[in-house]
Amino acid sequence: MLQNVAVGRDNLDKYRAAAGDAAVEELRRLASTLQGLRVLHLNATAYGGGVAEILRSEVPLLRDLGIVARWKTIPGSNEFFAVTKAIHNALQGGTRGVTPAEWDIYEQTSVLAAAHVEESYDIVVVHDPQPLMLRHLVGRRDAIWIWRCHIDSSAPDPAVLARLVPLLSEYDAAVYTLGSFAPPDAPPARVEIIPPAIDPLSPKNMDLDEGVATEVLDWIGVDVTRPLLLQVSRFDHWKDPLGVIAAYRIVKRRMPEVQLALVGSMALDDPEGWQVYHEISSDAGDDPDIYLFTNLTGVGNIEVNAFQRHADVAIQKSLREGFGLVVSEALWKGTPVVAGRAGGIPLQLADGVGGYLVDSVEECAERVLELLRDPAAGRRLAHAGRELVRRRFLLPRLIGDELRLYADLLEQHPAPPRTLTAAGITGEDRDPVCGMRLHPDADHQLSHAGKRYRFCSASCAREFAQNPELFLRTASRGAP
Repeated sequence: MLQNVAVGRDNLDKYRAAAGDAAVEELRRLASTLQGLRVLHLNATAYGGGVAEILRSEVPLLRDLGIVARWKTIPGSNEFFAVTKAIHNALQGGTRGVTPAEWDIYEQTSVLAAAHVEESYDIVVVHDPQPLMLRHLVGRRDAIWIWRCHIDSSAPDPAVLARLVPLLSEYDAAVYTLGSFAPPDAPPARVEIIPPAIDPLSPKNMDLDEGVATEVLDWIGVDVTRPLLLQVSRFDHWKDPLGVIAAYRIVKRRMPEVQLALVGSMALDDPEGWQVYHEISSDAGDDPDIYLFTNLTGVGNIEVNAFQRHADVAIQKSLREGFGLVVSEALWKGTPVVAGRAGGIPLQLADGVGGYLVDSVEECAERVLELLRDPAAGRRLAHAGRELVRRRFLLPRLIGDELRLYADLLEQHPAPPRTLTAAGITGEDRDPVCGMRLHPDADHQLSHAGKRYRFCSASCAREFAQNPELFLRTASRGAP
């Protein structure tokens, strides 16, 4: 059966200090017309990874706003989750594909899960590929169905995408992190761009005294008197943990006192994680200055908070990335970041704030050394990055974007869906790269094919200029 995930209570007013009074009042205004709305969030796991972290914080706040929100997870065997990991990798551009036998496992498990969708809802939000088939198996049931894709699916395996397109076509809307992530010609007609966000008040991100952070790491066994490099992520080949170790070794030849901590989260829906863990362990060998920690060995949210707060440099050398919330988490704690130029990471390190984007192991090592040698410059970068996170990547902004989508879909239903990405039917002007709402006097503009486009930042304008068609395929889809 579907597993109901228990969450605590929360009060939106607690977010005034971090997000500002205006953001809180705007959420209450948006929710005022949605009182009693029944919303189900459906994903594959209650722990490990960004989706579970977001839902654990978001659902209590939706309830505080008067929305009847529930969070459930689908059941599945290791065999099923191995298949959905293969689908995940294929959507991110992996070439392994999915076999007919694996598709059979996917369908059989989905049928079992669908039999347990019993309650009635107004909105059903399905996260990522694992529960994707449920809309087809359950039927509409008078609900609006939204597929929330947290994956960089800009260049998917064509055969896998073709198998998913009929399932996607039955959804009322699809939500992606970036405008470029929506696969070419994939349904539905309604595409929304909503980047994720961090919860500044969760145990992972709340203020933590530096003395406490030091004591936590000292207790774990990290030498708190020496420079510390850190990568926090799932153990996943796309995060390039072996590349991080290679960069660390270059740094260590020039700065022998440096240490590296790789902190990974093991998730129920990612059986591949243990394979990557063993590869990392083998590559690290007997180096006493490489630490390998997981959420299953006593490193939870508070410990990750301490690591991100105490580290000299956070590394997120992803090769492909949905968003990479750990970048915003590190910046929020005042730690500079060196990261791969992938997915949503450039949005978080926009316009020279927060740290550096890199394209190779060697460049990663050079940037890390630069920050270690000039910690004051790193602090300045991180301070600017924290302000960017405050403006764009905190939880109240994410909830506001989603409430606007719910209200608009409810108003249009059952009319044919239309796009909201570039110039929405609500009259809002939107950045076609990141989906951010634009101030009337936004001064970053570009012309393309006789049309004028506006952007929230110079970095989004540059992303658009490099390949406009990636973003226009969502901005123009289904336009009225």
